[in-house]
Amino acid sequence: MTHPSESFPTIRLKPKANARAIRHGSPWVFDNELVVDRRTKNLTPGAIARLEDAERNFLALVGVNPNSRIFARVLDRDPDMVFDEAWFAARVKHALTHRETLYSEPFYRLIHAESDGLPGVIVDRFGDTLVIQPNAAWADTLIDTLVGALKSVTGATTIVMNGTGRARGLEGLDDKIDVLDGAVESVIPVSMNGATYMADLMGGQKTGLFFDQRDNHAYAQNLVKGKRVLDVFSHVGGFGLAALAADAASVTCVDSSAAALDLAEQGVTAMGLSDKFTARKGDAFDTMAALLAEGEKFDVVICDPPAFAPSKPALEKGLRAYERVAKMAAALVVDGGYLGLCSCSHAADLEKFRNSCNRGIGRAQRSAQLIHTGFAGADHPLMPQLAESGYLKGLFYRMMP
Repeated sequence: MTHPSESFPTIRLKPKANARAIRHGSPWVFDNELVVDRRTKNLTPGAIARLEDAERNFLALVGVNPNSRIFARVLDRDPDMVFDEAWFAARVKHALTHRETLYSEPFYRLIHAESDGLPGVIVDRFGDTLVIQPNAAWADTLIDTLVGALKSVTGATTIVMNGTGRARGLEGLDDKIDVLDGAVESVIPVSMNGATYMADLMGGQKTGLFFDQRDNHAYAQNLVKGKRVLDVFSHVGGFGLAALAADAASVTCVDSSAAALDLAEQGVTAMGLSDKFTARKGDAFDTMAALLAEGEKFDVVICDPPAFAPSKPALEKGLRAYERVAKMAAALVVDGGYLGLCSCSHAADLEKFRNSCNRGIGRAQRSAQLIHTGFAGADHPLMPQLAESGYLKGLFYRMMP
């Protein structure tokens, strides 16, 4: 029998490569695991290929990129599969059913890359608008087919492509932001945990809003009623606005971006709670030092910095930065108050991150109980074979007297 896929080029694992891992669900093949000859190196980034083991047994159909360390991403294990709109639609529908089970309103991470069977593809939903991050060459190549499937399954009227960020750079892809269908009129109000956030889909970070912290925001809401709250690295007011929705006495948001703080203020205004909100623009470390010098203390301090350790080479420097955050933040919490410390660095696993935070708290001459460890919500499912999918960690401490 001749398979349609036999018209695709073939790439082959080296004899010592772990073919069993691919058979058992591992989604990536690195360039050093493959027999790479002139023909393989000249494959077009984004092309579909047949992956075989060293004995020439078929393993999977893969999207390839000779310009990336991740040379191949597993797309399907059926050699007869055709990557048309119906194939995309089946995967989108499977993902959508899960999100609609979880959430009553259409604001969530709809597609979480490998975990949803679409390697390198991120899709966040903002009502009738979808923001796509095609962070792999194969998805960039088939973007029109993906868009068609997303529209047919979700009924979305506007599709934005946010092709920016480190992941696309690693794939050798261009940075670009474009409205692929429909129109983006203005910022979009997003309801989450009783708070109203303003998402800037064209000028904001990543897709415009971070849905991954939803569950950690909800946990923090248990701690804040009637309390003074400091939200450092607040972006558009993540933890701060959630705290206001949970009846915090006051919230101070600190961020280096005036645009992000403006969106936070718009959200607070929509919630009718401007009298409880203060924004401080500036470097987070400098601002925490200034607050300490001013003698300020807060009942709850939460720090949600950007990825200080986005890769293994940056790990040690990143861990020192997390330690510094913990030290400075711990000094700003009253006895018996609460401290939340977050990391979105996949290179810093939970144990390394926790150790850095514990060292920082100790260096501040403080003691604390670790009361809760949080992760990304269920719209950011983990792929068991891919440690990187468990990137988000949130540690919540109660400070001892």
